[in-house]
Amino acid sequence: MRTTQQLSITLPNDMADIVKSKVRTGEYASESEVIRDGLRVLLARDRAVENWLVNQVAPAYDAMQADPSRAVSADKIRKRLGLPFVGEE
Repeated sequence: MRTTQQLSITLPNDMADIVKSKVRTGEYASESEVIRDGLRVLLARDRAVENWLVNQVAPAYDAMQADPSRAVSADKIRKRLGLPFVGEE
């Protein structure tokens, strides 16, 4: 059984130039390898975002729901960072 599929893709000229350049410079052996590596990076990023959402964002949200008094206003954050308030120049 074959473990690969041949696809036909269309890329904007600037992206196609990047793919071709990576092959031309020897960084990759083929255009397919460039695309495969890009997809691997995309999948790794998706996993990292999912992990962040599950392990950091969701627990922080749950903690805020359980105890809203823990919230810090945007104005307090701006003050701590020395940023102007909305409407100030």
